[in-house]
Amino acid sequence: MKLPARVPLRTLPRLVHNGGGGGASTMRPLHSTCVRAANVASVVGTGPPPEAPVTPSADSYQRVERRRRQAEMLKTAREIRNVKDGKASGGLKPRFWTNVDVRQVDDSLQVFLDQRPLRHPSTKAIIKLPLTKTHLATALALEWDHLTSAQEATKQHLIPLTSLVCRALDIEADDADASKPESSKLRTDVAHMVLRHLETDSILCWVPPAGPFDVRNDAGESLRDVQKQTADEVVSYLTTNVWPGIRIEPILDGHSLMPRDQPEGVRDVVHGWITGLDAWEVAGLERAVLAGKSLIAAVRLIAEWSEGSANACSFPVDAKPFSAEDAAKATGLEVDWQSGHWGEVEDTHDVNREDVLRQLASVVLLVSGTAKR
Repeated sequence: MKLPARVPLRTLPRLVHNGGGGGASTMRPLHSTCVRAANVASVVGTGPPPEAPVTPSADSYQRVERRRRQAEMLKTAREIRNVKDGKASGGLKPRFWTNVDVRQVDDSLQVFLDQRPLRHPSTKAIIKLPLTKTHLATALALEWDHLTSAQEATKQHLIPLTSLVCRALDIEADDADASKPESSKLRTDVAHMVLRHLETDSILCWVPPAGPFDVRNDAGESLRDVQKQTADEVVSYLTTNVWPGIRIEPILDGHSLMPRDQPEGVRDVVHGWITGLDAWEVAGLERAVLAGKSLIAAVRLIAEWSEGSANACSFPVDAKPFSAEDAAKATGLEVDWQSGHWGEVEDTHDVNREDVLRQLASVVLLVSGTAKR
């Protein structure tokens, strides 16, 4: 059945009858929206107003300033390259000396920069080394021969051996000052400082006993086993040759939270031994303790290589010497163990290891000589 179509009324034509006789029909347009007027002025902004015009003179001034800054940057880079190549530059002056050599003057060894003797940076006194320390004098001359400008001589990290030698000379001059009381001398301050490291010595701090899941090395040893073996070797040497009759115990062995004190009398014996060292040995002991955070390893190194009273002990001729590498390995045992298992951080663990080795090797140069061993 076909449905009838329905047309809305509004779409049908409407006849409009005029009042006159004739009628005219109009058609309403077909649309479903109302008529709206165009809006030519939008109420939403299109952006910030344009910048004010710039005069040609201001634009040229900025261009000149930009080129001047670029020229200064190029000049600075050129000066840095010239310093690396050993050439003269306007900002960094080249070194004022050409040759560096070691000469014997009276009863001492002196380092000469051409005809100028090397002087203490603070007191301006001539640096004089004992005649027995030829290796130290040669190393000191090499340190200054590697400098490329006079400005580098003012940077302490570029002349570490010179700083260490000057520290020993300062302690020596302080000991010779009779007007200064014993309690305020540099030697006393160094003794108190290094004795504090005996309570937190890196060689005497051990990890807890190994469990079934702890890492072991190829020999089946745990970290505690290696720590105990290393500490026993160093401590047995000290209690036999350096401090006979005393007993040194570990301060942390995994069964306590706070470090334990050493037996009564140990600190007094160690303090008396430190006060009997000469100025070179005191300066070397201070540097070694600060480098390895271990008084035990520092004393073992000083006792092995010193030409002074610290080496007045008997030991077998065929005994293996305790080198700077051995001291660095003993003080960094736990770090090397963990980095060997978990991996080391690049430019961190390796750099720190080499820095500790460098400082301990400088101690060997400082205290050693031809007088003994």
